[in-house]
Amino acid sequence: MDAMTKHETPDSAAKTDGQTAKKVFIKTYGCQMNVYDSQRMADALAADGYAATETIEEADLVLLNTCHIREKAAEKVYSELGRIRQLKKARATEGRETLVGVTGCVAQAEGSEIIRRAPVVDLVVGPQTYHRLPDVLARVRGGARVVETDYAIEDKFEHLPAPSRREVAKRGVTAFLTVQEGCDKFCTFCVVPYTRGSEISRPVSQIVAEAERLAAAGVREVTLLGQNVNAWHGEGPDGSEWGLGRLLFRLAEIPGIARLRYTTSHPRDMDDELINAHRDLETLMPYLHLPVQAGSDRILKAMNRRHSASDYIRLVERIRSARPDIALSGDFIVGFPGETDEDFEETLRLVREVGYASAFSFKYSPRPGTPGAEMGDQVPENVKDERLQRLQALLVEQQQAFTVAMVGRTMPTLLENRGGKGGKGAAPPPGPLL
Repeated sequence: MDAMTKHETPDSAAKTDGQTAKKVFIKTYGCQMNVYDSQRMADALAADGYAATETIEEADLVLLNTCHIREKAAEKVYSELGRIRQLKKARATEGRETLVGVTGCVAQAEGSEIIRRAPVVDLVVGPQTYHRLPDVLARVRGGARVVETDYAIEDKFEHLPAPSRREVAKRGVTAFLTVQEGCDKFCTFCVVPYTRGSEISRPVSQIVAEAERLAAAGVREVTLLGQNVNAWHGEGPDGSEWGLGRLLFRLAEIPGIARLRYTTSHPRDMDDELINAHRDLETLMPYLHLPVQAGSDRILKAMNRRHSASDYIRLVERIRSARPDIALSGDFIVGFPGETDEDFEETLRLVREVGYASAFSFKYSPRPGTPGAEMGDQVPENVKDERLQRLQALLVEQQQAFTVAMVGRTMPTLLENRGGKGGKGAAPPPGPLL
């Protein structure tokens, strides 16, 4: 899946030395963290004289911020680059230069292979080095084709410029805020540890400062992001070690922040303090995305999830005891190598026992470089299809039951966009972080 992300830049970036600013078009694929990263790239490029455009034909710089979670993600990028090549060629005949870059997780995974296969590409930049974009572009303008995918020693968030208050205000009353990147879990189906690296937590001071800037600009709902967000930890101002629960209590104190959310969580990192935050903080929305992936202990072990189905169910019981009205969502993979009919039935049993308000479900697709891709006993596609249809039918049934249960209840509402004539409709939410 992909979502086109619109970027606004401060008026100060609109012109450079009395000339019309260079323009950048950023297409964002995949998860919420890519949406956040695209916004921060736009911020960094604004400082380098680039104004955002929603029209690719106007762009002096085209960036594809890519996702590597799904099957054939890289091939989709190469297909898109083929179309961009025609645009670049057409603009060259008009005497106009167009630079093309690939960023994100496909960039990290493919690296110099992108340059080799797609001569149209001028720069390849991995997720940890977005703060180096202005320097990379300077090298490209000097005639180099640049691949920048080494993990940065410095903290990229320390060096990325903060968006202006006016720019934040233009983006609306909701905002993403990355607090953690990478993952140390090494689930056997997942490429994240290889494309985003090991778990890194942003310092408390950075997170609080960014949240305060967002609130001052009119943001009312902040969603904390991380590939494994509830593994976040950091030293608080008192010198003690904070976890995500303590951080949420601190963010709830910021004037103007009316709602807090976070995603995506791992069951093994759901501690008592975080559960207590769901119990005690009205600001923390009664919603939790808690992926389980499968209901069979044998398959969970093969996935290296390091929890059992019963562990997950007991955790859900604790969470619901603390916050009875919480809405749960999850992620499910069907057809993992070696999954039998009985294994799949155990997944259906878990779904029936938990009861989800919503969920994301997918057929397993081998990701190159992951242990799952090398496993034998791959499940045939027709079997995956049938299982996915059965699982999704059950999940839709549960989602409808949740909706019906809400009938007659009065709920506080946050208005994100003006409606009616001339109003802008809200963009659909991006897909999950896995």
